[in-house]
Amino acid sequence: MLKFDFENSLAFLGDNNVFNYIEENEETLKQLFSEKKEDKEQFFGWFNVEKWKTQELIVKMKQKSQEICEKADVFVLIGVGGSNNGARSLIKALAKESKVEVLYAGNNLSSNAICELLDKLKGKSVYMNIIAKNFETLEPGLSFRILRRFMWEQYGDDIAERVIVTGTEGSPLHRLADENGYMFLPFPKDIGGRFSVLSPVGLFPSAAAGIDIEEILYGAMEMERELKGISFRANPAVIYAVIRHLLEERGFAMEFLSFFEPDLEYFSKWWVQLFAESEGKNHKGLYPVACSFSEDLHSVGQYIQSGKRNLAELFLHVENVAKNYRVHPDIKITDGFDYLDYMEVKMINDIAFRATVQAHTSGSVPCNIITVSKLTPYYFGQLFYFFQFTCYISGMFNAVNPFDQPGVEAYKSEMFKLLKKYD
Repeated sequence: MLKFDFENSLAFLGDNNVFNYIEENEETLKQLFSEKKEDKEQFFGWFNVEKWKTQELIVKMKQKSQEICEKADVFVLIGVGGSNNGARSLIKALAKESKVEVLYAGNNLSSNAICELLDKLKGKSVYMNIIAKNFETLEPGLSFRILRRFMWEQYGDDIAERVIVTGTEGSPLHRLADENGYMFLPFPKDIGGRFSVLSPVGLFPSAAAGIDIEEILYGAMEMERELKGISFRANPAVIYAVIRHLLEERGFAMEFLSFFEPDLEYFSKWWVQLFAESEGKNHKGLYPVACSFSEDLHSVGQYIQSGKRNLAELFLHVENVAKNYRVHPDIKITDGFDYLDYMEVKMINDIAFRATVQAHTSGSVPCNIITVSKLTPYYFGQLFYFFQFTCYISGMFNAVNPFDQPGVEAYKSEMFKLLKKYD
């Protein structure tokens, strides 16, 4: 189970302030933890992992993913934001040895990017998965139109077996799948995009890359049981949400997610979207920023150490790595780094992590630490559910709806007005 170390934040906020807040809001927390009913404004399909872990759906996804693993050279994931961030974080971290190359489309409007993608697909065996909840977003719609033409030119009527559609039942995308014989997977109506990684939205692309999706779900279910079965005063999601809320009340404006394993880069993008899109409303919310250390210590690290004191930091630490390397002596060249001889690189990285926590703490930055044993599907499942639950509680403390995104819709409205001028 993941571990949450928040002692440093208590030193900034005071034990009594954190735990008193929990006690004062016990009735609110009971409501937040209670079983959920369908709500048109608040989407709770993610709340119970079991809801979308049906054996029929798991078998369907695994069978098709096995076909892709056996027949495809390239799997194209078409989606933007919550429709691809979760799966991408898993694939980038865990699917490095997959024989199927996963490429991404529908997450930008760059002509260069789409042309480069089409060039990469030439002569390859290609499958693709279009993911969209309502199929109104321009980026995936444009890419799907272009890639459908490419696939038709390559495969003719056989295109149907190579296209997987993930959308809301009854939506235009669902009808398109039925009319053309594409395999259809449900994008749950009761889950918003950024909370969808533990549904077919995130699970199927991960399975297509050879990742064990049942382990992901098992980790998430274990975390769900932990969070729902423990007292509020000992609950890591509650404590983390309270700390974030109290920091914001005291004028803190930013929270950095910092990590020392590059494999967490795309997970951090998922984390940034989760908190930014859920809490950035009514001029509220901590601004989420991701830092990949030790690289970013040589840039953003300067600001964290000595910039405005309105930021907090959450370190995501990984205890064990799949591969390690021991430094060997160099008997030919004297370079001044002999003190590293016989040390493991993981140990050096861990020392840099501990030194950074100490330095930032000494620089008056509240630093929390989440630790997982290793990066596996099981622990990713735990992290996904933990942060989703925390974000839900944190948003409610801030009196915002963590499940809508009116600011995102504003740019779309202006964009479509402009596009119709050229229609």
